Amino acid sequence: MVDRTGPSRQPPAMNTVYLDPRSGQTFPLDQPRWCGDGRAPLLLSDLPGIGRADIETGTRSLWRYRAAFPMHCATPISMGEGCTPLVERQIAGAAALLKCEWFMPTGSFKDRGASLMLSLLRQQGIGAVLEDSSGNGGAAIAAYAAAGGMAATIMAPSSTSPAKTVAMRAAGATVELIPGNRQATSDAAEARAETLFYASHNWHPFFLHGTKTLAYELWEDLGFRAPDNVIVPCGAGSNVLGCAIGFGELLRAGQISRMPRIFAVQPENCGPIASDFLGVAPAPAQPTIAEGTAIAQPIRLPEIVAALRASFGGAVRLGEAEIIDATMMLAGMGHYVEPTAAQPAAAFAKLLAAGTIAPGDTTVLVLTGSGLKATPRIAELMGIAL
Repeated sequence: MVDRTGPSRQPPAMNTVYLDPRSGQTFPLDQPRWCGDGRAPLLLSDLPGIGRADIETGTRSLWRYRAAFPMHCATPISMGEGCTPLVERQIAGAAALLKCEWFMPTGSFKDRGASLMLSLLRQQGIGAVLEDSSGNGGAAIAAYAAAGGMAATIMAPSSTSPAKTVAMRAAGATVELIPGNRQATSDAAEARAETLFYASHNWHPFFLHGTKTLAYELWEDLGFRAPDNVIVPCGAGSNVLGCAIGFGELLRAGQISRMPRIFAVQPENCGPIASDFLGVAPAPAQPTIAEGTAIAQPIRLPEIVAALRASFGGAVRLGEAEIIDATMMLAGMGHYVEPTAAQPAAAFAKLLAAGTIAPGDTTVLVLTGSGLKATPRIAELMGIAL
């Protein structure tokens, strides 16, 4: 679906550029690129943020915040992503606000980034894109490429369950299965990027400016104030950085008085970001039921850790049993999410017990993906044969 609502009330900052935060090198925004020199991961230079008067209240999608985006886009690719429910539940004896991100067209938060990234790339003249993913990212890119009349090629590890690639193929994407582990697939995609534009949800900074709408949405959900804490599952870190970017813009715009504390949650079996933050010696990656966060070599690790520290937040590592218990606990409350998405509930309990957050805080748990994506694994946990 193409959103044809009116133009932004506030023009984008004219001096916005791609930024290599490690070297300080910049590149013009009007030239499509996915990385800097030497394959450096890029961000965008700071944007000024918007106020409540800039929200297009008649638009029922994340494009209601288009005035905060880095470029004007006349014809966005939108399927109603964003505007997800925020519901209060009692967990571990305290109130928590569950942000139900699985209420998205493809069942995960990655629709936020896919909508903005592909909309802006299409406007820049990109008609065919490459992505590497074994799950939610690939499903989102395939779906939004289809909605926008773009061609998509998705590379996935050869061990990927067919259940995860069906949605990609159904959307018309070309799916290529790559022998070896997840890193081998990433390497293959980077090599292919010489001939096909690499619209990676892990690499492209436009994707982060889609995920930043989570911050704007929480601000609006809470009566135009920031929560005290936001707890998110973390793999490549796009939700951590998205929250840091979005709330940072709101702070610059004078719409909030302080940043919320951001907490990243990872499995002990594969948690390089949490381990780095906590000063825990890294261990070889092991399989985890929270496979959506099993990113052994996140490309923006220094930036993610810096964002956590700047917010005075933190990181939590979870054992497999804790993740499983949280998955079943949430399901028993009616929230059927995949194990990856259940991690904030377990982290909330641990942070409360440690006294790191208080029961009276306004704490948001970001539940990122639908349990329908992990039904075979959840059936195993329940002893059900499919």
